[in-house]
Amino acid sequence: MYTEPAVSVGNVGQLAIDLIISTLNMCKVGYFYTDCLVPMVGNNPYATAEENSTELSINAEVYSLPSMNLMALQLRSIFIKYKSKPFCEKLISWVKRSKCAKVIVLSSSHSYHCDDEQLRSIPFRYLLTPKMEKSVGEALQNLHWKEMEKSKSFPGIGDSELCIRIPGGGITKALYTESCAKEIEMAIVLKFVSEGDNIPDAFDLVRYLNNWLQIIKPQECSDPTTSVSQWKMPSSWRLLFGSGLPPALF
Repeated sequence: MYTEPAVSVGNVGQLAIDLIISTLNMCKVGYFYTDCLVPMVGNNPYATAEENSTELSINAEVYSLPSMNLMALQLRSIFIKYKSKPFCEKLISWVKRSKCAKVIVLSSSHSYHCDDEQLRSIPFRYLLTPKMEKSVGEALQNLHWKEMEKSKSFPGIGDSELCIRIPGGGITKALYTESCAKEIEMAIVLKFVSEGDNIPDAFDLVRYLNNWLQIIKPQECSDPTTSVSQWKMPSSWRLLFGSGLPPALF
């Protein structure tokens, strides 16, 4: 199984992948070379000691956990203009060559685009390609998950046709469309969010995903904070909002 984030509103998918990689202590096994992402380099975001804190990370890295047959791609920069579609095509081609059994894309969408029905229900939605629908569709229905609704392609125009719209979802829809065309088993799992401190949204998304995939064993406890502690925040999150205000300002 293969998981990846979409670079979407609040970076929720990327934060969720961070939690999965950090919690499972997944091993970096390679890089996804592409000229479609803005180049970047930084320190090891999952450093656990001084010895591995100086390891470098780049914009697209692949992590693996053989014991669970799980692989994760983490994206850490934005797309170069007009390069998102070529990236999707290249990524899906790589997934097909690698013979990944299932692909899970974690994403998000602008909550202010929700209609009245969406506002009254849970903030999570899923999408399945036709091939994925055959294998897991019934399981997700048994979990009472809600499929992403179709909406008017041009809101406000009465005779506008219905289609899948994911405002703020970045490459999410493009990945879905390309996977449908290439007969890839792909599931999109997303949450409606607003920009801000999106760490709680990332925790919500991985817990929701875990109800299906059982990545980690859920704890049965009435304390709502316990389920959060099951997921390990990477060391890089300590500086997610900077290093704080310098005392000299006061």
